[in-house]
Amino acid sequence: MNETEKTKKQVPLRLSPKLFAQLSRWAEEDFRSLNGQIEYLLTACVRKKYGEERPESENH
Repeated sequence: MNETEKTKKQVPLRLSPKLFAQLSRWAEEDFRSLNGQIEYLLTACVRKKYGEERPESENH
């Protein structure tokens, strides 16, 4: 894997104030940053959808 593939991609994300507050509270409860919480939740959803242990981008 080259250096470009190892770099995380940046994605602008618009959230409603209510969803932002809920995710922020959840992240705090799990001792994660908001960004880390969103990444964790998206990773879990991809694993559930595709039944993979890790998403393809995390396989080494």
